[in-house]
Amino acid sequence: MKAFKQAVLRRAPMLLGAVALAVAMAGCGGGGGQIEPFKPTRILSFGDESSVITATGRKYTINAVNDTTGAIECAGNPLWNQTLASTFGLVFPECNPTAVAAPTGKIYARPGAKVADVKTQIDGHLAAGSIDAKTLITVLAGANDVLELYAQYPAQSEAALRAEATARGRLLAAQVNRLADAGGRIILPTLPDMGLTPFALKENTAKADPNRSKLLTSLTAAFNNELTLKVTLDGRQLGVVFGDELLQTLVKFASGYGYTNVVDGACLSTSPVPNCTNKTLATNATTTTWLWANDTLLSPAGQSRLGSIAQTRALSNPF
Repeated sequence: MKAFKQAVLRRAPMLLGAVALAVAMAGCGGGGGQIEPFKPTRILSFGDESSVITATGRKYTINAVNDTTGAIECAGNPLWNQTLASTFGLVFPECNPTAVAAPTGKIYARPGAKVADVKTQIDGHLAAGSIDAKTLITVLAGANDVLELYAQYPAQSEAALRAEATARGRLLAAQVNRLADAGGRIILPTLPDMGLTPFALKENTAKADPNRSKLLTSLTAAFNNELTLKVTLDGRQLGVVFGDELLQTLVKFASGYGYTNVVDGACLSTSPVPNCTNKTLATNATTTTWLWANDTLLSPAGQSRLGSIAQTRALSNPF
């Protein structure tokens, strides 16, 4: 019963969104009125390296390069938030190959960021500027928190680490609620299951303990459960994307999604992210058939899947 209750609560944002949409449609009456589609005028990205484009256009995945010149092509192999931005014609200044005069995005996300850093990122924006109903916001964080907590095991018990993961999920929820209170429209992916990463599988072997990956999954679940329970679910300002369930599905049904490898990182150790490109990959690795770029970060194929469901959520949520 507890598991069922948690599952229902975690899907509440989707259910509330559907209810709000139905109410809005009913309000239009039978005269064929239509809901005005959401058209954001800018996008802000908060979080960790999964949302970062560097000043030189590099990303923390497998970068695309020009076959002739070898130059980085930042529009290739887009990050999930790039895919989302392109849905609305929005552009991040770090990747502006068509020279849009006034780029409409800003990336506050930083490599290695944890939830406490996301709070600092949001503090910085709110101190310097505003947010309104035409501001699309992405928040993706928690991976570095879970990895930090996992590194404390077994000196710290699993129960203690789960409690701290819960606290960090609660803190991220508070930051998301701050953005909603300021008037933003938010796409929030839950943390992908860290117990399914190449890192987790290697830990099982390195520590001679098959339960290490389960511990990482447990910490991820504790973080995500508190995050989704504590965000404000009004069905209008927040669209939740279940990144953990997406990853579990992709791993379980890998071949059905075109993946040939969901257990290894594609990038060579001699060319780690963000320097990894489609020219520096392991034997047989490709950007479309391997799920992981390295031990913890998604490949372009993984980023694309996350970006696709983020698009769907942004377009279907009654923002």
